[in-house]
Amino acid sequence: MKTVTFKNFSFWQRIIINTVMLLAMAGLFRNGLYIKNIWTAILAAVILGILNALVKPFLQLLALPLTILSFGLFGLVINGVVLWLTAWVVGDGFRFASFGWAMFIAIVMSVVNMIISSYFSKNDNQ
Repeated sequence: MKTVTFKNFSFWQRIIINTVMLLAMAGLFRNGLYIKNIWTAILAAVILGILNALVKPFLQLLALPLTILSFGLFGLVINGVVLWLTAWVVGDGFRFASFGWAMFIAIVMSVVNMIISSYFSKNDNQ
């Protein structure tokens, strides 16, 4: 039986990937996500990385009962909260039309990150 492992990227590789994804999401979903310029996207990716490292584990611990009751789906809400918090920290240059848009973008980013990690882990094993 083959086990699937996902590649762990460095902090700066994640920043680059998240910057590109945020810019792509802002282009695809103009009604839901606004990014002023590339520098704002880089700043948002850095802040998102910091919040994912420092705040997200605490939120996951607090929400553990809800996550268990929802069979893990509440983790998606936590991702949306962290992305919404990122927009609040960055300010007017990076904002969502609503929390629903932040949730949607967080789900899309999670799926794309999973695909990218899976793709690069397969290439490393060959």
